[in-house]
Amino acid sequence: VAIKQVSLGKQPQKELIVNELLVVRDNKHPNIVNYLDSYLVGDKLWIIMEYMDGGPLSSVIKEVHMAEGEMAAICRE
Repeated sequence: VAIKQVSLGKQPQKELIVNELLVVRDNKHPNIVNYLDSYLVGDKLWIIMEYMDGGPLSSVIKEVHMAEGEMAAICRE
């Protein structure tokens, strides 16, 4: 598993986080990292998700220059 820690004190719109959790909780797909559970630990929300080997897509996008077709394929999946 992977644990994403979100500092709630730094989030101006906490309802957006709740909405995102509801969407990922209720929607399962083989091409999306699955949400498993969440816990409130102090002022942080711990989101427990499937482990994704290779890290988050946002890190790949920052490091790798992709052609438009490659980006379209990722978005499609």
